[in-house]
Order: sequence, then structure tokens, then C-alpha cells
Amino acid sequence: MAFTLQPGSRAVDFKLPATDGNTYSLSDFDKYRYLVIFFTCNHCPYVIGSDEITRMTAEKYREKGVQFVGINSNSENTYSEDSFPDMVKRMEKFRFPWIYLYDKSQEVALAYGALKTPHFFVFNEKRILEYTGRGVDNPRDTSKMTVNDLDRVLDELTSGRPVSVRLTNPIGCTIKWEGKDSHWMPPEACDLV
Repeated sequence: MAFTLQPGSRAVDFKLPATDGNTYSLSDFDKYRYLVIFFTCNHCPYVIGSDEITRMTAEKYREKGVQFVGINSNSENTYSEDSFPDMVKRMEKFRFPWIYLYDKSQEVALAYGALKTPHFFVFNEKRILEYTGRGVDNPRDTSKMTVNDLDRVLDELTSGRPVSVRLTNPIGCTIKWEGKDSHWMPPEACDLV
């Protein structure tokens, strides 16, 4: 993918259905001081391995005005378990503290330049991008992680400090693009980081 939203860029608007039965746009989160938009899915071992760390981070900063929004842009034709009904089941089972949106057209993933699952984008109160990249340095096995970039960024922002590192490489499975175009990667590419 040639383009990924860079620090200093504005958040791109969207209108997507959520597992809670509602449809959300960027403006629906205006009441939150900070917004974490992250591209995720149901099947990826890097997502599954780090979901509980992401949960702890979301809960830790909730009272400081931080809202998390997960977006699944994966083609269900590549991984059937990434379908919207399976998203609903996953949220019912795990009750994650974020809104979970479905980007069936993949237009939002393209607009943000999402590369992997998970891939985090952290926006300030003006919805300017402060950070993009990985959540932690070992998302597949968080018992081995040594760095939690997402926690660091949110700690810096909510404490009124500048973000010290604004860009890292996301670590995870490739986005599963619909069809065999220039963005398409086969299912076995899930293990390529």
C-alpha cells in the first residue's frame, strides 16, 4: 500500500455499522478528548494475542477522555470468520470496551492506509493524528512484550506532554483485501510481519 495516514494529518470521516446495531461517523465521538481508531479483525493471532492488553489500555484511559474504536476491514471471502455476524458473536463473548465497526467496502482502510491487524491511529481533541503504528512490540505473545507504545502515547497525551515517538511499524497480519488487485495478499500472508 502506497499511503498511510501520517502524524499531523486529520482523521478521515466514515459511516460504518457497528456490532451494537448502530451506525457511527467520526462526529459521533466528538465528546471524547482523544480517539483511538484501530484496524482489527476476528481471526488474526496478533489481534487475539494482544486483545487483553488493548482492553486494559482502553479501560485505563477511559476516565481520561479516551475512546477506542475498532474497525474490521478484512474480506470475509478470505477469512469467513471475519464476517459481520462473527464480529457480533465475538463482542457478545468478550465484551470489549470499544465500538466495533465493519468496513465491508474496505474504503476506510484504504483512506487510513491501514497495513496490518492490529494497526493503531491515535488522534487528539482536534482529530489530528498524534501517533500511528503498533500497540505493543510483541502482540502475538504479550508475555514477551517489552514496549507498550499505545500506553506510552496515551500517557503522554493525557498528561499534557508531547508524543515522544509518533510513528512505528504496525506488527500483525496483513489486511485481507477483496479480490486479487495490487493490495491483495493470500491467507498465508497472515504470518508475514
